[in-house]
Amino acid sequence: MKRLAVLFSFLVAAMAAPSAHAEGPVLVELFASKNCRSCPAAYKAMDELEAQRDDVCVLTWPVDYWDYLGSKEKMALPESKDRQRGYVERFSLRGPYTPQAVFNGVKQAPGNKASKIESALAEAQAHPDSGVRLVRKNGKVSLKGETGSLTDLWWVTYLKDADNETKMPNPVTSARQIGPWLGGRADIELPACESGCMLIVQEAGFGPVLAVMDVR
Repeated sequence: MKRLAVLFSFLVAAMAAPSAHAEGPVLVELFASKNCRSCPAAYKAMDELEAQRDDVCVLTWPVDYWDYLGSKEKMALPESKDRQRGYVERFSLRGPYTPQAVFNGVKQAPGNKASKIESALAEAQAHPDSGVRLVRKNGKVSLKGETGSLTDLWWVTYLKDADNETKMPNPVTSARQIGPWLGGRADIELPACESGCMLIVQEAGFGPVLAVMDVR
């Protein structure tokens, strides 16, 4: 009986304590287009989010499926469409939409709604720490940790600061997989980076983001 009482007290304490969150920044991915009327509000919201917090990394993935509404989205990438389709399936959505914001691959919300953004960000931060670590040294990155499934390493380039002449926050210019990862230790030699670059460790199939490193 005493053992059950101790166990009950432990469970109550665990429920009351805040959930652990992943170490490092939360990756916020915005899917947007120049022909999306609600996207300017999302750009403003994401700019404010980055300005107010140092625990987020924002990327905008330009898409072209609204091109029939006006001029073409010149920055649209096939990778943007593929990535958003992956999230549509993951979150069981009826279809893609803009402005959609995805938080660490575990939560999605309209990117132009401040209350929705705050709620989704809090939920993403409440997820347990993945235990995956990225450490940069001498031009290389050491990746350590364990994963229960196949994991993709993404190398993403984007425009930032003076290089970004668009209204989009950190628009992606290229994205490619630089290798799979099954856990353990791996030393990664970083490709050249001209503007902004990001290394993303993400469960295959556009699952949860396990670690992010913004290379500046």
